[in-house]
Amino acid sequence: MSRVAVHASADVPAPAERVWEVLVDWPRHAEWVPLTRAEGGAGDGAGVEAWTGVGPVGFLDTMVITEWRPPHRVRVRHTGGLVRGEGRFDLLDLPEGRCRVTWAELLDLPLGPLGRAGWLAIGPAARLMLRTSLHRLANLFE
Repeated sequence: MSRVAVHASADVPAPAERVWEVLVDWPRHAEWVPLTRAEGGAGDGAGVEAWTGVGPVGFLDTMVITEWRPPHRVRVRHTGGLVRGEGRFDLLDLPEGRCRVTWAELLDLPLGPLGRAGWLAIGPAARLMLRTSLHRLANLFE
């Protein structure tokens, strides 16, 4: 099985503590992650589910929180049938009441060579989705 990494960062005009409150309010992901609705718990071992798609066309991403360090890191293990691997959000306080949010994913590609070929097509879209989402998150604080 192949693994691929994808990540993006954005500076947010608010301190990590305020951004954390929005970041882990899973239903609020609909405000800043395109085409995604989420729900879930808080703390190590809690579950999170995210539906990405339009209407009935899309996929369910199930996760378990494996690290919960407010307000600086939340890490998950993707446990679904389509998305497997690890993801995390890191928040770093910056001067002047700002913070940097980094979203990183280390994904397991299914289907061997076919999965690697598919990543060539969807990898750029995944990177764009992460960057777009983080910029939308930052805009919530402007």
